[in-house]
Amino acid sequence: MSAVVLAQQAESINSGLAAIGYGLGAIGPGIGVGLIWAAVINGTARQPEAQSKLMGIAWTTFVLTEVLALIGLVVFFIAG
Repeated sequence: MSAVVLAQQAESINSGLAAIGYGLGAIGPGIGVGLIWAAVINGTARQPEAQSKLMGIAWTTFVLTEVLALIGLVVFFIAG
């Protein structure tokens, strides 16, 4: 096999691994977002008057968690 064919095969393997890596990397933020909103629902059920404070904290942590998923998406496109 020539060097060009080997390089093309390696590039397709790298893009496949990048897709698998992003898929696995998206699991963490998905679980994190679920835990954040579950805590807000639980806290609001226990103390309805604290809902406004809980929502502010929830949106802040939601954004921080989603940034991890966006960074993973950028790395996927760079690697692919």
